[in-house]
Amino acid sequence: MIKHSKTLALLAPGLLLAGCNMAPHYVRPDLPVAPSVSSGIGQEADTQAQASDAAPMAWKDYFTDARLRAVIGLSLENNRDLRVAVAHIAQARARYKVQGADLFPTISAGASGDIAQVPSGLSGLTGGSGGSAGGPANSTRYNLYRGQLGVSAWEIDLFGRVRNLTQAAQEEYFASIDNRAAAQVSLVSEVANAWLQLAADREQLAIARDTHAAFAQTLEITQDRAKMGVASDLDLQQARTSFEQARADIARLTTTVAQDRNALDLLVGTPVGDAMLPEGLDTTEATIGQLPGGLASSVLLKRPDVSSAEHDLRSANANIGAARAAFFPQISLTAAVGTMSMGFANLFRDGSLNWSASPSATLPIFDMGKNINNLRYAKATRDAMVATYEKAIQTAFRETADALARRETIGTQLDAQQKREGAAHSALTIAQARYKEGVDPFLTTLDSERTYYAARQDLVSVRLERQTNAVELFRALGGGV
Repeated sequence: MIKHSKTLALLAPGLLLAGCNMAPHYVRPDLPVAPSVSSGIGQEADTQAQASDAAPMAWKDYFTDARLRAVIGLSLENNRDLRVAVAHIAQARARYKVQGADLFPTISAGASGDIAQVPSGLSGLTGGSGGSAGGPANSTRYNLYRGQLGVSAWEIDLFGRVRNLTQAAQEEYFASIDNRAAAQVSLVSEVANAWLQLAADREQLAIARDTHAAFAQTLEITQDRAKMGVASDLDLQQARTSFEQARADIARLTTTVAQDRNALDLLVGTPVGDAMLPEGLDTTEATIGQLPGGLASSVLLKRPDVSSAEHDLRSANANIGAARAAFFPQISLTAAVGTMSMGFANLFRDGSLNWSASPSATLPIFDMGKNINNLRYAKATRDAMVATYEKAIQTAFRETADALARRETIGTQLDAQQKREGAAHSALTIAQARYKEGVDPFLTTLDSERTYYAARQDLVSVRLERQTNAVELFRALGGGV
């Protein structure tokens, strides 16, 4: 019975250590959004039965153009912002390991020696006896050697202060991992958009050059007709106006294409080879054709930025536990065990063992409100993190709903724009034929040329918007690494 009592007495501190935690029980806040996210347009807004909570698709599966995939892969290797995010992970991991080390005692080894010579009249005060060889007859020499292993001021974490600080640091480490994933999703999206913008502007430049050549031919014809007295000076100046506008567009778009190339190189972190660049947007399908429809709102919890916000919330929750534990006694232990001898040769012989133990407990009584205000600060930080987490979910919901809403109508707009471009081309062909026959004035042909030019430019813009909408869906859904 006595043996069992001793065992329980030895286990009691460990049981107390394992069971006492001052942190509030963590409960994930309810989703502050609707159960499912949809476009809000047509029947899809009312269809929750088909809502999906599938994991985000990996970028290598989502983006189908081989050149774009190569550019994205190059950016993941060279982008400096992503390197900073990786370094932040290493920093957070090191902080977590440093904090976690406080859970265990730090054991250090030391050795020392005291060599002294005192007058023989004081030998009684020091406890010495006899003089040392070679020393003065009226003096005593002491050689005292020590070797020991010790623990200095190790906090026995009975109330969970150190454990909660360690958990808070661990959650910050997890948040840094999610921040890196969010940075990657953002980078992939930005690179894809920059690549598509370059494709669109290159196609716009090609259209401007084609139109410039057409306007040059129209100007030449008008000049010849003006010499013959068939065309008026007004017709000539209007033709020249369109010609110069196209020339100005070429200059502007040439600059824009160069700037697009520079922006892409900056994002990637290294120059992008010509073989990985698009010639135009008309032949480019950058993403998969089938995109998700109705989605369960819970899928937004998989977004890296939302997950990071939740880890920040968990960290703040743990800090409350550490602040509460500060109201209770802080127990620490300083101890050492080793050997001591008057001679170095006897340092490790029997009878040289010595040890010491100095437990201590500190209980705060009056601290000018420091602990209570630290607790208030921790609770206020937790409340702020709850609001931040909920705002992250609401932002993700809005971004996804906006992207789905645009996807719902972009197909109709693209179809209409393609038919508009076709009709403008047909109208131009008819106008040119009627002008040559003398049926319609030159102004009709000129207006048709301008309309066709604008229709081609707008078609490229809508194609770009359709593809960037797919990229935005990838980003809004959290992407995939």
